Amino acid sequence: MTKIRWGVLSTAKIGRTKVIPALQTSAHNEVIAICSRDTDSARKAADELGIERAYGSYNELLADPDIDAIYNPLPNHLHVEWSIKALEAGKHVLCEKPIGLSTEDAQRLLAASQAHPQLKVMEAFMYRFHPQWQKAKALIDAGDIGQLRTIHSHFAYNNREADNIRNKIDMGGGALMDIGCYSISLSRWLFNAEPLQVMGHITPYEDSEVDCLTSGILEFDFGTATFTASTKIEWQQYMKASGDKGSIYIPLPFSPEGDSATEFEVRHDQQSETMALAPSNHYREMGDAFALSILNNQPAPTPLEDAIANMRVIDAIFESAAEGKWIEL
Repeated sequence: MTKIRWGVLSTAKIGRTKVIPALQTSAHNEVIAICSRDTDSARKAADELGIERAYGSYNELLADPDIDAIYNPLPNHLHVEWSIKALEAGKHVLCEKPIGLSTEDAQRLLAASQAHPQLKVMEAFMYRFHPQWQKAKALIDAGDIGQLRTIHSHFAYNNREADNIRNKIDMGGGALMDIGCYSISLSRWLFNAEPLQVMGHITPYEDSEVDCLTSGILEFDFGTATFTASTKIEWQQYMKASGDKGSIYIPLPFSPEGDSATEFEVRHDQQSETMALAPSNHYREMGDAFALSILNNQPAPTPLEDAIANMRVIDAIFESAAEGKWIEL
């Protein structure tokens, strides 16, 4: 086998516009099936994307013996349930973030993965596979900016669709689950550690059942990470990591345009250097990295335990915001 054959659970927009095209143009993957709860919707998406097989239910797709791996972009409240069903059907799983609705929820998937050790399961934090992040991470790990002391990240967009799943609490919507999870993930990754305690604040929106503007502080052994995530303010994103010898500023940390060149800034003693990276698509890079772990029977690039740890911090931010105090982890 030289390519992993994928089935996609649902016709979710991120799959249709980002992940499926990336897998279709990757070196080690092919998408052979897609499903929906409606056969016509599945067939329409399959025809538009050049996918051979279309199924009118999730179970039908899981029963296809030719599928090696499942990409799960379902709403957050269905991540764990259908990822477990995919494992039980003998499929590897790449599941969208966040991995579940809570740490307890995500632990069910970890237990299922441990019962199927021959199968790979990974949370789809695609940003880590982009060359700009690989380079930035390498510089920080090598001490180029000295001891990392603080990280600030900002991720925001304005979601005006009342019926959007990100505005539904029972589906796991809200700013923290949708995009704040990125800031938590990158902070843990860059510090190579778990936070000791966290503080969260949610600005209430009277017309919303989910959090729309959430900020947090994560305290680590050697510094702090702060972030703001919002689904109700002007679109913007950036990340700055600062140490005692320099800093790194990434203007598009989470959604650089696919197959476009990227740049980020490194500063030392108030002098700036631009790091230029060749065009890349982080969804494609993620897909190939995950496929190679299957083909070479190696651990998944990001272990499922990392997803559990990220979920634990998300839970603590919610708890802190509700109780108005620091929460120890």
